[in-house]
Amino acid sequence: MTSGRPLRVLIADDQELVRSGFKLILESNGIEVVGEAADGRTAVAEARRLRPDVALLDIRMPEMDGLEATKRLAGPGVEDPIPVVVVTTFDLDEYVYTALRNGASGFLLKDAGPQLLVEAVHAAARGDALVSPSITVRLLRHFSKTQPREVPQPLEPLTEREEEVLEAVARGLTNTEIADELFISLPTVKTHISHLMTKVGARNRVELAAWAWATGRMES
Repeated sequence: MTSGRPLRVLIADDQELVRSGFKLILESNGIEVVGEAADGRTAVAEARRLRPDVALLDIRMPEMDGLEATKRLAGPGVEDPIPVVVVTTFDLDEYVYTALRNGASGFLLKDAGPQLLVEAVHAAARGDALVSPSITVRLLRHFSKTQPREVPQPLEPLTEREEEVLEAVARGLTNTEIADELFISLPTVKTHISHLMTKVGARNRVELAAWAWATGRMES
């Protein structure tokens, strides 16, 4: 997607120290920081102007919070959306849920560590999603309990293998972990996930996992 060039990222956080820290981490991993913003309104304007591959947004910012900024950049109905990763100090279910409903491709806590930050940027850039492991399963369990049980049915019935892959995705496993667990190749895992997203109308693997929980598949 990036034609061999470095990934381009915009960082939005009202604390200059945080922006500097993220920039150092990203640039030391070959990711180019093309812009910064200290408030949500500027973040949206700069993201639309610069068209980064990924926007990193804090939640609590002046002018406009990161949840609204996410919705304006990546929400349902946005033409040519920009992938957003929300990075915050606040591990609150309502924030996580709203961010993902507003189109975020990832949700990380600021103490998740440099490696997860870099992984989340790469995941968002390729159309995937990454949520801090510490909140993934709790979030999806919460999602399943708060959503109506009338969820959209798949366009076509899922195969037995697709059901296995879906369950693994819903448990928060990475593609590599799924391949190892099911003894299949990584390209095969990616193919199954692509087919699953098409069948259930999911935009990313977080929505796919949420669908699995909402349909009761993860209840024991």
